[in-house]
Amino acid sequence: MVITDTHTHLYSEAFDEDRAQIIQSAMNLGVERFFIPAIDSTYTQSMLDLESDFPNNVFLMMGLHPTHVKENFREELQHVEEMLAKRKFYAVGEIGIDLYWDKSFLKQQQEAFVHQIGLAKKYQLPIVIHSRESFDEIFEVLEQEKSEDLFGIFHCFTGTLEQARRAISFNMKLGIGGVATFKNGKIDQFLNEVDLEHIVLETDSPYLAPVPFRGKRNESSYIIKVLEKLSEIYGMDKEAIANITTENSKQVFGI
Repeated sequence: MVITDTHTHLYSEAFDEDRAQIIQSAMNLGVERFFIPAIDSTYTQSMLDLESDFPNNVFLMMGLHPTHVKENFREELQHVEEMLAKRKFYAVGEIGIDLYWDKSFLKQQQEAFVHQIGLAKKYQLPIVIHSRESFDEIFEVLEQEKSEDLFGIFHCFTGTLEQARRAISFNMKLGIGGVATFKNGKIDQFLNEVDLEHIVLETDSPYLAPVPFRGKRNESSYIIKVLEKLSEIYGMDKEAIANITTENSKQVFGI
């Protein structure tokens, strides 16, 4: 059984004390593929170091996270462009719109999102979307940018069934993580109406730890709890779900 964590910030400072052990404990459980989203230029070297330490298991993305779109966002986008031109990445991400923390940079977030979608198309890469309190704004951009060569993952999907279907209509898989285990997460109530071919697994570690670890630091090994929940929702064994979702991740990332 090969499990794929399609979204984990393993370079985060939260893992500075025990990063190698955290990765090894996940690998011991069958989590062999870790896809690493970018935040901004200050984390690039940490990401490259992580890949260097685990070259067969760690796959990097490049992008500017919407919560880090500030006054200097054009310089940050320049960094994204330079990195994409320089070497191989597996996605442009995580990118999108976040209106939970701060609405004052909405226009800049929209501009950065559109710009990075253009980069994904240029390099024939998937996008990995971050959406928080911004489904309408995200869908508006996807509607104007939709094309055969636009595809990817709606990371940390927390919407309704209707929003799930709309996301899928834009060639997006749904990234399902710890929220599926939350009592108030709600997606567990309709997820079985979404075919597994549209689902990938993720942790978003160190954030959004699943039950029973909610509120603690999340780890890639905790993806097992997400797998168990999906096994319950879909009435399938964990191995089958791991295999299907890993195949889905290969379709998206090309590896």
